[in-house]
Amino acid sequence: MNHTEKMNVAVIFGGKSSEHEVSRVSVTMVLDNIDREKYNVYMIGITKSGNWYLYEGAVDQIAGGQWETSGKTTQAFIVPDAALHGMIVMREGGAEKLRLDAVFPVMHGKNGEDGTIQGLCALAQIPCVGCDAASSAVCLDKALTNTILDYAGIPQAKFIWFFAPYFEKHMDRILDQIEDELGYPCFVKPANAGSSVGISKCDRRGDVIDAVRFAAEHDRKIVVEENISGQEVEVAVLGNDEPIASVVGEIIPAAEWYDYDAKYNDEDSKLIIPARLDEETSALVRKRAIQAYKMLGCSGLARVDFLVRKSDGQPMLNEPNTLPGFTEISMYPKLFEASGIGKTELIDRLIALAVERSENSL
Repeated sequence: MNHTEKMNVAVIFGGKSSEHEVSRVSVTMVLDNIDREKYNVYMIGITKSGNWYLYEGAVDQIAGGQWETSGKTTQAFIVPDAALHGMIVMREGGAEKLRLDAVFPVMHGKNGEDGTIQGLCALAQIPCVGCDAASSAVCLDKALTNTILDYAGIPQAKFIWFFAPYFEKHMDRILDQIEDELGYPCFVKPANAGSSVGISKCDRRGDVIDAVRFAAEHDRKIVVEENISGQEVEVAVLGNDEPIASVVGEIIPAAEWYDYDAKYNDEDSKLIIPARLDEETSALVRKRAIQAYKMLGCSGLARVDFLVRKSDGQPMLNEPNTLPGFTEISMYPKLFEASGIGKTELIDRLIALAVERSENSL
């Protein structure tokens, strides 16, 4: 492809995930800000039941879900054939082959942020925005992430993890371990879910039993973490081998903790940019964000979340997000806007980073 030609970019949204609706809002922001002078944009929507469609209607029909019944959809899918390097669209007159220069999956949680779609793009040899299959899978799995960060010596909450069936067989032993090692309150989380889905705060032994069963509705692997009281701050990271960190932002949740509703539905949750931290702590948060990004094998982008512990001011890494929200109120684009990189430039850089990583892969 010469540099005067437009790139063919497939922007994918939706998916079989508890965060399907958030993805539809995120993709609207991306589609409204992507440079149409540089890219031929193909919108691929995945329904909650897992059906793939090329959507050729208006962007404003996506957020509310009307795109599915718009009559502007055609069955289409990316195929893991390196020679095709693209997707098949099932037109009435027959199958149409469409070469893609990059894929931008604007999807959160399972089937979008867990390495599955990244692996499909790798098989098809199409550059994919964001982390590769391995780091995507590791970062979505809280048990794996916490284990690697522990090994790297990056401060975080104390934790234990187990499989839900094991808990049912050895309940008293695990409950004793939680009380001995973590104490109350503690948080029970499904290992693989985003946007605070399936998480419970537990104040006593009896709460944990219900919380584990609730978390097990989302994943059979369960993580329990100690409660850390402190400021919730976030850093946006961008890059491949030489990543850069944004200014630090702070969240003041409307709820007791930053759950799904506080993130997406409650307008009383406030974002403060820059965060109310001294320069030394801010620098340490950014340094640890880049350290974790590299240790976890991230590329392209990630948002890294911290809790600055009240008791001693220590930044404790909470979790990385390899495909953070891209809604109008989301922290990732806001943090880079505050760092001098606007939305359109940010999207350009992300696509360029995907192409660079693909060209440099063995």
